Amino acid sequence: MMLFPSSAAICGALVALAVSVPAVRSETRGVHSTAVVDAACGDAIVGAASTYNPFKPGKEEGGPSTASGERYDPSVWAAAIKTSLRRKFGGVQFGARPKYALVEAVGKKVIVKINDVGPLRPGRIIDLNERTMRHFDPSLEIGVIHDVRVSPLSGDNWTPGPVG
Repeated sequence: MMLFPSSAAICGALVALAVSVPAVRSETRGVHSTAVVDAACGDAIVGAASTYNPFKPGKEEGGPSTASGERYDPSVWAAAIKTSLRRKFGGVQFGARPKYALVEAVGKKVIVKINDVGPLRPGRIIDLNERTMRHFDPSLEIGVIHDVRVSPLSGDNWTPGPVG
């Protein structure tokens, strides 16, 4: 007879634990998302985003260097900001610590490392590398995403990737 009440108590505790873990996880995501939005400094810039891949047959092995001196890597969360916005995003410079930005589009948010600059086409404010663009456009069929909001993040201790 004693086994049943103990089993019921254990079962109840396990159910309570199973229900509380997802709740804690969602609260953590919400805090992270809020912390990122709070860290966005300055006014956001709104415009179009495109994707870029500077690899060309016969070019440097390992990909060309970015403005920060790093090699272009299509598998990290990174982007190139329009050259005229360089100062607003901390002056991306060779050998300097990377700068970070919050990119928001199509209902998604991602932190990217701004490690390059470029003379983008009119209306475009940011070029996303392949991994980052696939976050917003998994098939890479859209090519250009309009109404993208890019906010510089203060500090340099960010982990690039999806937010929330």
